[in-house]
Amino acid sequence: METILIILGALCILAGFIGSFLPVVPGTPVTYCGLLILQLTTQPFSATFLIVWALIVATIMILDNVIPAYGTKKFGGSPYGIWGSLLGMIVGIFFFPPVGIIIGPLAGAFAGEIIGGKTSDRALRSALGSFAGLLVNTLMKVIASGVMGYYFVVSVL
Repeated sequence: METILIILGALCILAGFIGSFLPVVPGTPVTYCGLLILQLTTQPFSATFLIVWALIVATIMILDNVIPAYGTKKFGGSPYGIWGSLLGMIVGIFFFPPVGIIIGPLAGAFAGEIIGGKTSDRALRSALGSFAGLLVNTLMKVIASGVMGYYFVVSVL
């Protein structure tokens, strides 16, 4: 039974790490589930460790929604750009993977700002803000999932 839990936990860690790159999959919570599953085996983590990581994951989930909007607004974006970025992300993921994950939000924010009446220069600036937010977000999730994956591997070995 312990081996099955370790394998299930490892699959969660792997899926969560991959999910850090895909906005559709909640990467850090899935990775955290891998730690919780491992905890059911030999209890390698302290309660403090698990609580701290739960708070980190919750913070990342909140920032996941705030950072792209902040990046778009910081670079002069409007709600049209924010909605365009979200729609572009969805279209990019499903119709142009894996490049669509990067190009979709950028193109969507640009199109949204054009529809909102901005000039192409201002729309491009807003789109770049959305892209910068996406990069910061992704980096933050990848680092957190990577560190949790490291703790998982060290605890199993």
